[in-house]
Amino acid sequence: MKYVINLCLLVCISFSLYAQKTQNKINWMTVEEVQEKMLTAPRKVYIDIYTDWCHWCKIMDKKTFTNKYVIDYMNENYYCIHFNAERKDMVTFNNKKYGLATGSKTNTLVMEWLQGQISYPTSLFFDEGFVNPQPVPGYLEIPTMEMIAKYIAQNKHKSIPFDKYKASFKGSWK
Repeated sequence: MKYVINLCLLVCISFSLYAQKTQNKINWMTVEEVQEKMLTAPRKVYIDIYTDWCHWCKIMDKKTFTNKYVIDYMNENYYCIHFNAERKDMVTFNNKKYGLATGSKTNTLVMEWLQGQISYPTSLFFDEGFVNPQPVPGYLEIPTMEMIAKYIAQNKHKSIPFDKYKASFKGSWK
């Protein structure tokens, strides 16, 4: 009997740890999945534009995107896309197909989104419906990610200039 109880406890603990581990990450979606979700449940969109060779992209993956506060806030307030700027396959966005630009390693959708101002990593924030893109180039540490993510998600960007918001912002993520 003692063996059965210990086994049951071990199984319960294992499932509990597995569930915590699988929920403790950003829910990355594809461009197509987000467009589909947007039809029934509009939400802000966050796109992490990265490349496989980018050092700061990897640091952001390891530090910023593994932070519990970042994970929880982004999953609750944004549809998130992890977009490799050098992906070779075609992607459909707004009924248009995008692939690699001729003579370039960069996907043409990235060029369109960033209006030719290409740098990696770039965080791209959209209002609902993929409108009003706000590109933020460079590595975002957790406090900076908090400030910008909340600025957009809470619609402060529609009424308060960023410099004024930044001066009064009190972060809480660690």
